[in-house]
Amino acid sequence: MEPVRVALLGCGVVGTEVARLLTSQADELAARVGAPLELVGIAVRRLGRDRGLGLDPSLFTTDAEDLVTRADVVIEVIGGIEPARGLVLRAMEHGAGVVTANKALLAADGPTLYEAAAKNSVDLYYEASVAGAIPLLRPLRESLAGDRVTRVLGIVNGTTNYVLDKMDRSGMGFAEAVEQAQSLGYAEADPTADVEGFDAAAKAAILASLAFHTRVSLDDVHREGITDVTAADVRAAQLQGCVVKLLAICERVSGTDAEGRPTEAVSVRVHPAMLPLGHPLAGVRGAYNAVYVEAEAAGQLMFYGPGAGGLPTASAVLGDAVAVARHRLLGGRGPGESAYAELPVLPMDDTVTRYHVRLDVADKPGVLAQVAGVFAGHGVSIEAVQQRQDDAGRAVLVVVTHTAPDAALSATVDELEGLDIVDSVAGVLRVEGNESRDGGADA
Repeated sequence: MEPVRVALLGCGVVGTEVARLLTSQADELAARVGAPLELVGIAVRRLGRDRGLGLDPSLFTTDAEDLVTRADVVIEVIGGIEPARGLVLRAMEHGAGVVTANKALLAADGPTLYEAAAKNSVDLYYEASVAGAIPLLRPLRESLAGDRVTRVLGIVNGTTNYVLDKMDRSGMGFAEAVEQAQSLGYAEADPTADVEGFDAAAKAAILASLAFHTRVSLDDVHREGITDVTAADVRAAQLQGCVVKLLAICERVSGTDAEGRPTEAVSVRVHPAMLPLGHPLAGVRGAYNAVYVEAEAAGQLMFYGPGAGGLPTASAVLGDAVAVARHRLLGGRGPGESAYAELPVLPMDDTVTRYHVRLDVADKPGVLAQVAGVFAGHGVSIEAVQQRQDDAGRAVLVVVTHTAPDAALSATVDELEGLDIVDSVAGVLRVEGNESRDGGADA
């Protein structure tokens, strides 16, 4: 059969591994597709650089605009918004199916790409955009298409998970843990996108869009990073039988309107949170990723594995490339965007959460009653209270709340900071995981 022509945009860490696998596994890939995959070109910024691939130098080009018009399948691993968006749209206009690992582009302008794919009757596949080699997006989009997903809870950034894991297991501070992650190649020289939660937020938008059949953009995602997590916070979590993780949380939220009619919305957020040790995600160590999915019929599902790196990501890219190439041969296409639900995205203030609040307080009678009064004044119910002394002999009050709107919890903390009996609000973390919803021990 005629070969399926493949163009590769980008030849960095991931692109190099994609090119290597395309050539070294050419026979096996041809057998799986039903026709050879012919690499017709690789778009790069600079020519002449030795990438250790042993390929014909004529395959490399700086003219990506022309390259995408000569392919049946275009693999985009450039990253960022432009020129990636323009090249992907140009490829679709010329009838090429697209495989991308570009989470930032999908989260920022996914609807434009979906509409272009539908208009030109081509595929848009992006398994590698979230959680590297872990088969996750296709199960959400296809395997669970007959089910109703209610919640997605995930560790989707390996850098932050490594940093928090080192802080938990060694007691080191945030800055030291980041430096170690950088020295091992788990963190970039500028780790802002990871530690401030931007990377995880883009992935959360993609996950929520697929899980709830609703368009969710990066701007819809509440985002907090881990830069304010201290060694004291991690130690406090340990005392509660918990670990601290940066979580991407996507939930279907039920409620009622003013007339008592049932309503639904979507809550999407990224922030550090305490997880009880009994929760499946609590044991995810190092730079690994894991995503916990709840569905009405399937129940609780766990996806776990390496979430980044050249080879793992290339594995997901090639899996998509094989699927798109098969569709090309058969004259069809895979599932497109499903956004029929059009659920509203719930503001963070209205999202129901639990809090763990650690206070340095005056060691005298009446403190607990006054603190409890502040919580009650904002309608926040207290689940547990613990009073102890820290290493310096100061009085510490730890309060764990029941669920309440995030705005009420934030207002409670603001008022606590102004009390004379409170020396400082030493730590505030949200708490996730309970028996009724997550199958783990209650925090």
